[in-house]
Amino acid sequence: MIVRFKKTKPEVVLPSYESKGASGMDVRAFLPEGPVVIPGGEWRLIPTGLCAEIPYGYEIQVRPRSGLAYRNGITCLNTPGTIDSDYRGEIKVNLINHSKEDFVVEDGLRIAQLVVAKVEMVEILLSEDLDETERGEGGFGSTGVK
Repeated sequence: MIVRFKKTKPEVVLPSYESKGASGMDVRAFLPEGPVVIPGGEWRLIPTGLCAEIPYGYEIQVRPRSGLAYRNGITCLNTPGTIDSDYRGEIKVNLINHSKEDFVVEDGLRIAQLVVAKVEMVEILLSEDLDETERGEGGFGSTGVK
């Protein structure tokens, strides 16, 4: 499969798989005006300088980088974020700082990973009832913890 990316400026770095078995492509912050500070407990929308042409029937999921989350408490606010196949604008990452310390996002920092995923379009059908299951309406925590 091919996903075409467009750079908003020539110096933007394309996403890349950082290991042979990586599921996600790392994407970098594009901050030509300088670093962005994310104070503890706050979030910022970080530009990547990239636009994508995603094939119909697929999406790109924006996911956190585990190292940033573990070492710095930095993650994506709406995880996974979805980039729809018909969106052609710049990809931006909504980063949140769960730590108590300020976090500085520098230009070129790998801030998230992009995963291409198949999406099934369904037919929506109104129904008066649904098939019964053993779980039924059991919701949050209803299946236990062990």
